[in-house]
Amino acid sequence: MPSTFFGLTIAGSALNSFHVATNTVANNVSNVNTKGYCRQEAVHVAADPMRTNHRYGMVGTGVSTPEIIQKRDFYYDVKYWDINAKVGRYDAEFYYMEQIEDYLIDEEGAKGFATILDEMFASLETLRGTPESPDSRKTFIGKCQNFTSFFTSMNAGLTQIQNDLNEEIAAQVEDINGIAQKIALLNKQINIIELQGTNANELRDQRALLIDQLSERVSVEVEETKVPNSVHPDIYTGATNYQVKINGHTLVDNFEYNTLKYVPRDKKINQSDSEGLYDLYWSDTDMPFSAAGSNFQGRLKALFAIRDGNNGEAFQGKVLSLEPGGRGDVVTISNPNITDVNSMTMPAEGVITIHNTEYYYTGFSYDAEKQTYKFQLNKPLSTELRETLPGKTAMIGDDIDTMGIPYYQAQLNMFVREFARQFNDLHQSGVDTYGNAGTSYFVAKSQADGTEYGFGDYQANGSMDVYQDNYYQLTAANFSIAGAIVKDPNKMVTMEKTDLEDGVATQEIVTKMLTLKSEVTMFRGGGADSFLKCLIDDNSVDTEKAKLFLKNYQNIRETVETKRMSISGVDEDEEALDMMKFQNAYNLASKIIQTLTEMYDRLILETGV
Repeated sequence: MPSTFFGLTIAGSALNSFHVATNTVANNVSNVNTKGYCRQEAVHVAADPMRTNHRYGMVGTGVSTPEIIQKRDFYYDVKYWDINAKVGRYDAEFYYMEQIEDYLIDEEGAKGFATILDEMFASLETLRGTPESPDSRKTFIGKCQNFTSFFTSMNAGLTQIQNDLNEEIAAQVEDINGIAQKIALLNKQINIIELQGTNANELRDQRALLIDQLSERVSVEVEETKVPNSVHPDIYTGATNYQVKINGHTLVDNFEYNTLKYVPRDKKINQSDSEGLYDLYWSDTDMPFSAAGSNFQGRLKALFAIRDGNNGEAFQGKVLSLEPGGRGDVVTISNPNITDVNSMTMPAEGVITIHNTEYYYTGFSYDAEKQTYKFQLNKPLSTELRETLPGKTAMIGDDIDTMGIPYYQAQLNMFVREFARQFNDLHQSGVDTYGNAGTSYFVAKSQADGTEYGFGDYQANGSMDVYQDNYYQLTAANFSIAGAIVKDPNKMVTMEKTDLEDGVATQEIVTKMLTLKSEVTMFRGGGADSFLKCLIDDNSVDTEKAKLFLKNYQNIRETVETKRMSISGVDEDEEALDMMKFQNAYNLASKIIQTLTEMYDRLILETGV
């Protein structure tokens, strides 16, 4: 049978519960602008009833507040993380595409490619009229130096962007590792608290905020499972297992976490790559971490795509045969996708992947008639491999379907090689003012020791060896004018040998040189003057695409965030209503106690009980 003062106990439970609810509202209001804070709610449940011997049976014992919970919907969390990864990806793509665009500016107010090209050919036109004038020759050479400097400067700019991307990749990896460590520590703290039967709401907020930050960098998968009692599986212990995966690999496993490491490449993948670009590996297994998967999103994916993107044009072919060589086996590759020296992007020494296994090579050559490559490996292979590898796919690097830095560098190289070859062919067909046969006007100047490559081993049919003096040696980074011609402009060719014999200078060679501007196919089916327009079109398409996707995904993220905050966010008006509701309930409970007190006074003082 309940006590005579049982009513006071019931009313007291109401006071306690509504006091907790009011404090929870105060906490919500205090954190209305706290980033990552999730609205909390005091849970009110009827207290366990008491059996009585009266006809009415069970009697209520008031209200209790067993816990304070978070108002969070995991479904919207997952949606937010998924969209946030896409926003992170396209934000990085758009930013770096704009960086590339800065080097492609060709407006009237800026001295860009079109202006430099026009000035160079205008000075050549002047030279045709005054071929014996030293000033005309020097002027043309000076304009040509501006022309070569444009390409070396653009390549230097692209290389700087690639280095910036590389450093940001390292910074992102450090951030990911730091976030993983913090999540593992929070998991431990959360479990310690919740094993005691309470909710670690603020710690869970911190953890969810870290997942938000992580999801911008990489695609994340999160799973939290309850830890059952080993003796009584139906009983929940209060502990949980919290796992975070990125790219299908576990980053955080409750109290333990894995880290990524960035390791500089010892070999280039593309001829014009910067030295020491990072590859990522898992620290615990040394397994490669790839951010290029089709289902992978996040800022890290964009950084790799722009840094290494080759528009899906990596070298590949089929292994025709393997033969023993002096230093190692020689691999013959047939059906290659690159059959032109101008388009070759492979480094002189590097790594070739055959049937998913990497092999180091120390050089290669190309036979244009057979359309086969020979790669010199750095070690001999087994008889078994020589028998099983023919017919397998060989590849250098990966096909990354993004117009990134390697793609634009390859386009620069392709243009300067073709332009230099055609101009040099004309220059070598005549004689200088001394009557000497013309040499290469445009050369490749070694950045290491200043050695000039004049392409003396160039073969018109397209065959080449990587260590011979051919147009493979020429890139936008080392595009230059022959030093001998710069020192002595009279060594520049403007006439044919027959002009010396008959004493009549026709300047036919200069006339042919003038056609290289727009009348001769030079780049993608157009003349030299259409070169930059092609690259601007490429960049514009990718920049607009990234901008469009970024805007769309930002809008979607905002929509998901609105849905998410409608559940988890603190609404000041709603909290004000709750505060009034709980205040009225608290006052009513106080009134009940006051009423019961008066009843007990009457009962005790006036009835003499």
